[in-house]
Amino acid sequence: MQRRYVSIWFRHLLTDRWVIRNPQQKDIPFVLASPERGRMVIKAASPEAEKLGILTGMVLADARAVLPDLQVFDDKPGLAEKLLSGLAEWCLRYTPVVAADIPGGLILDITGCAHLWGSERAYLKDITSRLRGSGYDVRAAVADTIGAAWGICRYGRITPLIETGTQKQALATLPPAALRLEEPTLERMHKLGFYQIGSFIDLPRSVLRRRFGQPLLNRIDQALGYMQENITPVRPVEPYQERLPCLEPIRTAPGIEIALKALLLPLCTRLGTESRGLRKAVFRGYRMDGGIQMIEIGTNSASCNPEHLFKLFQLQISTLRPDLGFELFILEAPVTENLDAVQKSLWSISGTGGLTEIAELLDRLTGRGGMDIVHRYLPDEHYWPERSIKTATSLAENPQTAWRTDRPRPVSLLPQPELIQVAAPIPDYPPILFRYKGAVHHIKKADGPERIEQEWWIQEGLHRDYYCVEDESGARFWIFRLGHYGANNPQWFIHGFFS
Repeated sequence: MQRRYVSIWFRHLLTDRWVIRNPQQKDIPFVLASPERGRMVIKAASPEAEKLGILTGMVLADARAVLPDLQVFDDKPGLAEKLLSGLAEWCLRYTPVVAADIPGGLILDITGCAHLWGSERAYLKDITSRLRGSGYDVRAAVADTIGAAWGICRYGRITPLIETGTQKQALATLPPAALRLEEPTLERMHKLGFYQIGSFIDLPRSVLRRRFGQPLLNRIDQALGYMQENITPVRPVEPYQERLPCLEPIRTAPGIEIALKALLLPLCTRLGTESRGLRKAVFRGYRMDGGIQMIEIGTNSASCNPEHLFKLFQLQISTLRPDLGFELFILEAPVTENLDAVQKSLWSISGTGGLTEIAELLDRLTGRGGMDIVHRYLPDEHYWPERSIKTATSLAENPQTAWRTDRPRPVSLLPQPELIQVAAPIPDYPPILFRYKGAVHHIKKADGPERIEQEWWIQEGLHRDYYCVEDESGARFWIFRLGHYGANNPQWFIHGFFS
């Protein structure tokens, strides 16, 4: 498929934004200026100021000599980049590949996208009319290459739609600046009488290289499609993504659910075909007013079951705010995992089995209460209690070592031991009572001690002597004394609770 690109040029990006924020400045000459080498220099001029001969790059003092009543506002460094980034995010409703073209443009890779609007002409008209309606003075063009689209956008006067394979003819009547050349190169061309691209584009390459250097040949090759030119999208394209433009704005929950089902089915079909399942999915709705609404889900095990995934999303659909309505929906799976043959059958629509039921139950629980309410732990090969367990990443993860059963271990282990106050009869005996969180527990039974040494290859420190104790009410605790009895009483800690 032949690639197609759109170049969008914001002719007065900064001043347009200023007028959008300050409507009273419309039709009034003004500039944005900032200090440079000890003097104020104009960084952006409004269209009304340009008509009076005040241009970007002029010294502010010279501009005031031309127009004493010129209004001046402070320019903010980096504002253009920030604005273009936001506009690029807005343009994601038209294509997944959008890049900022500093200082005042955007580049869109629209390959395979324009047909959703009926034609490239309708596609381009929709983009430009919306941007102009928002207050931006824009020009745009479509071509096979970024270079051709850029040149036609800024210097073309006939048509913004360049048919496939005709970029050379379209560029022939344009000035050399349409090739994005450096200023010294443009000055040399002007002195030699090269006022149009067509006057030199067919000259021998050796002559052009000797006169103007390799950069000129590179720009020609990029514009004609002989050299690949890459762009850096404002948001990397997810490998698993489905898009659904809407002919009419969607405002109701049933309409959103229909769109979600329409996106889940092809996404899950592709995942199943490639023996993969998603662990995280993001559903975005792009509103008519430019706003973006988003919900996301996570699964405890890789899934390509559209019905199950829809139920997880359904819990959050009520949080979406359509306002004027959604015009585009995008479903992405940024995190996926491989599925073996057994997992694939378990996660199919008709699949059955305990693992499937458990995983889907956990997904529904976490969908309602959050991902942090359910945890699965596996044994780890460490003696120190805090390091002896690890969090499993999925239900399919198997332990590398067996749970220790030769010694009693609490059902609930504190992340970090907590200090307690104890009363012990004689050294090396368990305490007869301890105070924890304001409550006094009188110990009736005690087993131990079990000595656990620090793992010296990880961290040095005192050993612990653990006791399993039971209080007068039958509650059982796992407590320990840190180190030996010495000159001072040692510290005691509580570390876990038995059932």
